[in-house]
Amino acid sequence: MRGYAWGAASVLLVTLAQLLMKWGMAQIPLLSLAEVSLELVGHYWQALLAVSGGIFGYALSMLCWFFALRHLPLNRAYPLLSVSYALVYLAAVFLPWFDEPATLLKTLGTLFILLGVWLINSKAGDNSSQ
Repeated sequence: MRGYAWGAASVLLVTLAQLLMKWGMAQIPLLSLAEVSLELVGHYWQALLAVSGGIFGYALSMLCWFFALRHLPLNRAYPLLSVSYALVYLAAVFLPWFDEPATLLKTLGTLFILLGVWLINSKAGDNSSQ
């Protein structure tokens, strides 16, 4: 059970990291390095903080992932990463500042991802009892 808790923490952190980086990068205009100035950094500090928080979230996610791998077999742990794809999609659809449309195909794909992860990690997916 400890491995699943570490895996869930990793998935939640990587989901938050993706959302923070998406929001932050959407706020910052495309620039060349020559155009970056202290004034520009001061103007976009919130967006840069979000992107930095996303990078930090990724680092914490990797730390949790290492602990998940310590406690779970790889064939159970790895599919858990797919849950973050579903969570990012759902958050992007439901959180108003992302304003991403929901479509039938994307929603069905998300449901299939979640169903697949559930099947792999359920007792029905356990062939060791045969």
